[in-house]
Amino acid sequence: MMNCGYASRNLTAISCFSLVAAVCFGSGLRAGETDKYETQIRPILVENCYGCHAGGEKNGNIALDEFEGDVRQSPALWQKVLVQLRSRSMPPLGEAGPSEDQRTLTMSWIKSDVFKHDPTRPDPGVVTVRRLNRIEYRNTIRDLLGVDYDTNANFPSDDTGYGFDNIADVLTVSPLLLEKYISAAKAIVNQAVPIVSGVAPRRTIPGGEFIKEVKNDGLAKLLNELASKDETPGNRFGRPVQGPPKDDPMLLTMSYKEHTIGKLTTNVNSEGRYAIEVNLKAAEQFVDNIFDYNRCTLTFRVDDELLVNREFVRQGNEDLSMTFDIRMEAGDHNLVFEVIPTTPDQPQVRYLRLIVKNVTLIGPAGDAYLVPPLNYARYFPKPVPKSTSERREYAGELLGQFVTKAYRRPVDNKTIDRLVSLAESVYGNGKETFESGIAQSMTAVLASPRFLFREEGFVPDADGGHPWVDDYSLATRLSYFLWSTMPDQELFQLAAQGDLRTNLDSQVDRMMNDARSSAFFQNFVGQWLQSREVESVTIDSGAVARRESEARPGMNATSDVDLERRNFLRNKPASELTDAEKLELEKLQNFRQAFGSRNRGPNFDEKVRRAMRSETELLFQHVLKNDLPLTDLIDCNYAFLNEELAKFYEIPMLESLNGNEMRLVKLPEGSLRGGILTQGTFLAVTSNPNRTSPVKRGLFILENVLGSPIAAPPPNIPSLEDASKQRDGKTLSLRETLAIHRENAVCSSCHNKMDPLGLAFENFNALGRYREKEFGKTIDVAGMLSSGEKFSSVTQLKKAIVDNHKQEVYYCLAEKMMTYALGRGLDFRDNYALDNIVQRIEQSGGKAKALLIGVVNSPQFLKTRIKVAYASSLRE
Repeated sequence: MMNCGYASRNLTAISCFSLVAAVCFGSGLRAGETDKYETQIRPILVENCYGCHAGGEKNGNIALDEFEGDVRQSPALWQKVLVQLRSRSMPPLGEAGPSEDQRTLTMSWIKSDVFKHDPTRPDPGVVTVRRLNRIEYRNTIRDLLGVDYDTNANFPSDDTGYGFDNIADVLTVSPLLLEKYISAAKAIVNQAVPIVSGVAPRRTIPGGEFIKEVKNDGLAKLLNELASKDETPGNRFGRPVQGPPKDDPMLLTMSYKEHTIGKLTTNVNSEGRYAIEVNLKAAEQFVDNIFDYNRCTLTFRVDDELLVNREFVRQGNEDLSMTFDIRMEAGDHNLVFEVIPTTPDQPQVRYLRLIVKNVTLIGPAGDAYLVPPLNYARYFPKPVPKSTSERREYAGELLGQFVTKAYRRPVDNKTIDRLVSLAESVYGNGKETFESGIAQSMTAVLASPRFLFREEGFVPDADGGHPWVDDYSLATRLSYFLWSTMPDQELFQLAAQGDLRTNLDSQVDRMMNDARSSAFFQNFVGQWLQSREVESVTIDSGAVARRESEARPGMNATSDVDLERRNFLRNKPASELTDAEKLELEKLQNFRQAFGSRNRGPNFDEKVRRAMRSETELLFQHVLKNDLPLTDLIDCNYAFLNEELAKFYEIPMLESLNGNEMRLVKLPEGSLRGGILTQGTFLAVTSNPNRTSPVKRGLFILENVLGSPIAAPPPNIPSLEDASKQRDGKTLSLRETLAIHRENAVCSSCHNKMDPLGLAFENFNALGRYREKEFGKTIDVAGMLSSGEKFSSVTQLKKAIVDNHKQEVYYCLAEKMMTYALGRGLDFRDNYALDNIVQRIEQSGGKAKALLIGVVNSPQFLKTRIKVAYASSLRE
């Protein structure tokens, strides 16, 4: 049942060996103890497993006869046995395995006698205090204060465990991260919370509101002249310029080559001093690395007063901000920008632009004109009182509301009093405002462990079982599971009333229909299926394309090794080249010249990558929200595509696919697509930079779809490339190379499970595009699963998984989703919950919502093994 070699065994010899093993090694039970293991379980293991896992044989590093003390004291070992029994993946194909009754008996014994599952009091597992990861922190700050704080730029990456970045045990806090949290708290509060009650009026005018007037068509004239000479900008450098970009309606865009005027008339109600803030961007469209000599002069006038008179040249996308202090009368005023080209005769290689982003009028100055700052009423809904006692009461009211939301639960009066005292220490000296004091206390809240960590409280179980997490903790678990952010007002209200637990299923439906549920699909699916990685995975399109090029007569198809060899020979001094090397270099040069330029490969750009990620996440979202069978994730006749991705996949275009929007479409009859395993995401992230990797693909399916992980490879195993690239003078295919790899007995046990799965997808290259040949050879995708099902296409493989292995898919999905929901890895104690979730799925006919509801209603999600809360340590 464990990972083992595939050498044939003599059952009679095994039986004799087993008797000797029983005498020499014993059962591992304590003396005098009567146990079902000795009479019922051990004979099953002797018959089916001891040949590879006893008497000195430790295939997969598993020995079933070397227990110290009671065999039941090794639950981690028996967990591995349980997984193999459940998936029917052992013993190896072609060898007799346990009967169905023996499987059921052994699994039942493992759960009851080894794991000691008590259905009346299931073990919910350990709760570890969990830090907010970068995504959760950003979303929480957004919902708490309305600030979009860029955690990717300001915080280090989160560590991952069990495939996810929200695992409590790896979310540590280093001194550097603690400093960053303090800096972030200050920056966020400074941006969000006003520290004065009144500011000068402020009005921002978008650049797009200016009326644009082109005095002459200098650029068009120049382009026409150059076109007549076949010197259109960019043609001399191997690729055309795209031309001037379309104007953004919020911006005023002016070319260096056009005499342009931008006008606007605005009105001010009061006479006084005003500050005028002008925000510009000097932008350019790059063409290779060609210098441009064009210049222009920009002027800006308010009525007849000249405020800007500045020459601009190639600025490199520089942002510019200028502020001027002027006096303005009440009434209408003209704001005028003008761009005057100063080098109209110079050819324009780049499209240089000056962009007016906005103009802001601040004023008039003076206390009589002050208005509340932006968002002032959000943080200070009532006027600030005058008396000390009333201010203290108001501060307590404001901070009590804020800290309750920030800590995601009500706080005691002692905590609020400390925050009020901190605020008083700031505004009480008469030099700072009341608002400054409140902001200082809010900063302290955001830097507190009780904000950065998810504090949980517990309530006793009336039946004496493990305690329940309280309703506020449940609200927090639910919101970070489905939204990756703090609970909203409805969850808070249900928690305060003690009604959340009884409304759990309806709240799950509500939350999944909320736009914030997109975080669940981005973060759970993005990590389980690694769709996040497709936007950054390194794939050399040219190298992939070259593997699929037809070989020239007398030559093998080129490969990256050929190109490396060519470069090596080119860099070698000519005097040191042998005659054979000179001939080899000539052939490689000729081949490169003939095939290099047209084998650059398809454009695997950002648009395609983003569409691939969306394709994966939208499929899971569609299945879950519409309560479709979970097996649709493996095989279905529909997909989410847009025009770009359909062209990339070379799928016949449908009218509904015009544009960038991802749409649900029915796939053409006979299409190999449909399901996560034929999406570009899976196919690209499981490839090497220059070629496919059947090993990676097979391993991914075992670990993330079938839930049947294999042991780590032993040390010093040769890489696939080193196994053998040639035999008998011919270049080998990946299938042939892997077959040689499996000749090594150490490698065969794992590769016999991985390779058929991975090779089934060889008709899809490293970019996820269909192909039939590699290096001029027709690709063979036929194979057989370790459970015996044969297939000759990826369609047949998907059908075999859906027909015969959907229970393994259910278990794998339940384990992945529960790991993500709990923020911890699962162990043998969680099998009872997994069994219940899978049973719920099967009873529903395999529907997707049964999975989600099963996780949320599991003891693991609702309860905790810890009876003493750690909250007191967080409050200190």
